[in-house]
Amino acid sequence: MDSTPQPTVVSAPGKVLIAGGYLVLDPAYSGIVVSTSSRFYTVIQSLAAGTTNTIRVRSPQFNDSTWMYSLSFSSPPKVDAKENTSKNKFVHLALQHTISLACEVCGVPAIQDLLTRGLDIAIVGDNDFYSQRAQLAALNLPRNLSSLASIQPFCPQGVTLSEVHKTGLGSSAALITSLVSGLLVHLGVIPASALLEDQGRDRQLAHNLAQFIHCLAQGKVGSGFDVSAAVFGSHLYTRFDPSVIASLMGGDPMQPKSLLPVVSPDNTSWNHRIRPFQLPPLTRLMLADVDAGSDTPSLIGKVQHWRKTEPEKANAVWTAIDQLNQSLASTLLRLSAFHSENPACYASIVKFISTLQPLQWTADPSLSEFETNVAAHFYQAHKITLEIRRSMREMGELAGAPIEPPEQTKLLDKCCFQAGVIGGGVPGAGGYDAVWLLMCEPEQCRPDQWPRERIEHVWSNYTELHVSPLSAVESMAKGARLEIIDKIKGLREVTQT
Repeated sequence: MDSTPQPTVVSAPGKVLIAGGYLVLDPAYSGIVVSTSSRFYTVIQSLAAGTTNTIRVRSPQFNDSTWMYSLSFSSPPKVDAKENTSKNKFVHLALQHTISLACEVCGVPAIQDLLTRGLDIAIVGDNDFYSQRAQLAALNLPRNLSSLASIQPFCPQGVTLSEVHKTGLGSSAALITSLVSGLLVHLGVIPASALLEDQGRDRQLAHNLAQFIHCLAQGKVGSGFDVSAAVFGSHLYTRFDPSVIASLMGGDPMQPKSLLPVVSPDNTSWNHRIRPFQLPPLTRLMLADVDAGSDTPSLIGKVQHWRKTEPEKANAVWTAIDQLNQSLASTLLRLSAFHSENPACYASIVKFISTLQPLQWTADPSLSEFETNVAAHFYQAHKITLEIRRSMREMGELAGAPIEPPEQTKLLDKCCFQAGVIGGGVPGAGGYDAVWLLMCEPEQCRPDQWPRERIEHVWSNYTELHVSPLSAVESMAKGARLEIIDKIKGLREVTQT
């Protein structure tokens, strides 16, 4: 019988902001953030005898991606990168500040004892976080979901981390969240059971610490919806006041600081709001990577500049978009409620509208009142997404920022009027690099095509942009969670030393 202790494994999901781009920067507004089935995994175990206070971090999907650190338990504890090792600011900051917090909470002797055999940490991300175009081309496979399913899990990328083409699912937030949460569990700061609960103080502690470290690594306090999705899963998100971590953001980012008073769940200055949300039953989120990258910071900079120079016009546009975003959230939640009231009837109407273009969804006089009501709410969601897109284009034109460029408009229009497609858009800050769609996914669709098959056909035959699907759907598991290594296909193989 194998007596080797099982490693600590924690995963955290990626995200898609389907409504609330730009607005989530302001705590007066909220956004709809959906967590994805694509996850980052952190696997933590001891190194070997004689490796006291040594930490090795590996990212085996990339070339030249092993980082070595030494830990000194001076007062305060300090994590230093060893000479001749490449730098990874995100990993280094996560180690420094999570171990510092562990020493504050558990005491230095307890953490010293845990690190007598050092730490071996492997971090990998699901294939969706990185463009698989090169893999598909090398294997001579078409750009579709079944081709993606044939690529090995945690596929080697063949490049260094700085050279990889990301797909915009929030890899840095998912990485930081899985690493920080994994360390908190492994070092005994929070119990493993904390990640089995959807909320709770310990999950809140993991959130607050991950938010701070992610902001520190990026050099600015962002809106935080990506870390929030990685910790809590899908929800309606309203950001925290940046001043809550202001005292920790100055000076040398590697310098240990007293963290617990700031990141503690008892600190009421953490005023973000997380309200329950998930996409309606029998619908499917579909994402695509579009081969034309956008510079998100420059888009945000242009919108913020416009908002400062034309505040009245900007506030009017933002208020209108916010009302649409709230309408979309309430409409989608109402559809979930319809499913709870009458699952069989709801399922039949989803199958019915999955074969029709949106304009036809409410036109059948033989539908019952309940069925007509469900179909009408699906059509309302369709119309709201079109109106949100129109308003975001208007904002882009006013700010001089290509939030939904004409090329994306053409692609999305072609998709959003396919049978069974509820709506779509450009996620987050917009630009050229991704699209999202929400469509019906009935229990059975034959002899008709599934809406996702129609969309795959559109994408694979689209010539004006290079569109490649991602395999992600909405994650039904809430946020960061504890995993068993052998239950995740390919995880032990890719993280073995």
